[in-house]
Order: sequence, then structure tokens, then C-alpha cells
Amino acid sequence: MADQCCAGKSGKTALNDPKWRRVLWFALLVNAAMFGVEIVAGVAADSRALQADALDFLGDSANYAISLGVAGMALAWRARAALLKAATMLAFGLWVFGSAAWGFLAGSAPHAETMGVIGALALVANVAVALMLYRYRTGDANMRSVWICSRNDAIGNIAVMGAALGVFGTGRNWPDLAVATIMAGLAIWGSLEVFRQARGELAAEV
Repeated sequence: MADQCCAGKSGKTALNDPKWRRVLWFALLVNAAMFGVEIVAGVAADSRALQADALDFLGDSANYAISLGVAGMALAWRARAALLKAATMLAFGLWVFGSAAWGFLAGSAPHAETMGVIGALALVANVAVALMLYRYRTGDANMRSVWICSRNDAIGNIAVMGAALGVFGTGRNWPDLAVATIMAGLAIWGSLEVFRQARGELAAEV
């Protein structure tokens, strides 16, 4: 986020595979639905970790739409799309860092029960998507960006559930803010992975 696509498929073959497109559509619909659920729950629970995860779902929905749009195009165009997705991942990470920093100064303790329930629901959704995308994890930068998004989301959901336990046990907001910060770090790290591979693919096409 320049490996060969797994399962013996070339990147071109995988891109022309209807299964790839179906997986992307499934991921797009799941992420759009979860954005709606999490943003409402995050605001209601005053949880920055849930709000951050909701925005991540929204960003992923846009990324899956981009991937569907460029799936049949040449490698250079897919790499350019991956650069755009890397930029959105970076912007998300920086926003979450800023939100967490503000929360340390002015935030209150979120509602732990809501965090736990919604975090568990989001984990189920993201694990389902990640399992479907696993076979495409070593494709081109565009495919890899999709896999990295799903992988980071699942990790983030586990962290949100851990934060819910921390908030419940301490009555403080720092576990929620700590998880939001970790999620921001994952987004920034993932964006750098995607950026490096996409730049390499563009250079190879010159």
C-alpha cells in the first residue's frame, strides 16, 4: 500500500475477474452502511474513537468506488488512483490526531457500552470484508490499498473494543483518545505504504 498477485493470478487477470468487482461492491455497501451507524453512535456516545472509525468507513467507501472506476484501466492510471487514496488516508490520519489532541484538552468520558457494541458490529463487518479481499492483498498498488484499508479497519475495531473496556474500568476518556491516536497512526503508515508502491509502479511505466 512490487509484488505479484497471489493465487497464481497476474494483476491484469485479477482485475478482469468479476469476483474482484463483486467483492469491491460488497465492501462499498458495507462501509457506507457502517459509516451511517458509527457516526450517529460516535456523536451520541461522545467517542472520538468511534467518530474516527466512522470517518474511516466513509473514506474507505470512496476508495472502493475509485477502485471500481479504475479496475479495467492501465497500471499507470490505477497507480494514480492509489496515490489519491494514499492522500485521503493521510488526511484522515492527520484529522484524527488533531481530534484526539483536542479531546485531551476538552473531552469528557464517552459511553463505554455504546462503544463496545458498535465496535463489535464494526469488527464483524470489517473482518468479513478483509477475508474476501485477502487473496488480492499482493496485487498492484490499487489492490493493495484496498487490502490495507480493510486490515487497518479490523485492527482499529479491536482497539475500539479495548478502549470501551478501558473507559468502563476507569471512567476516564484517555483510553478512547489513545485508540483514536493509534488509528491515526495506522492510517498514516498505510498511506506511506501505498504511496511508495504507487510511485514505484508509475516509475516503472515511464
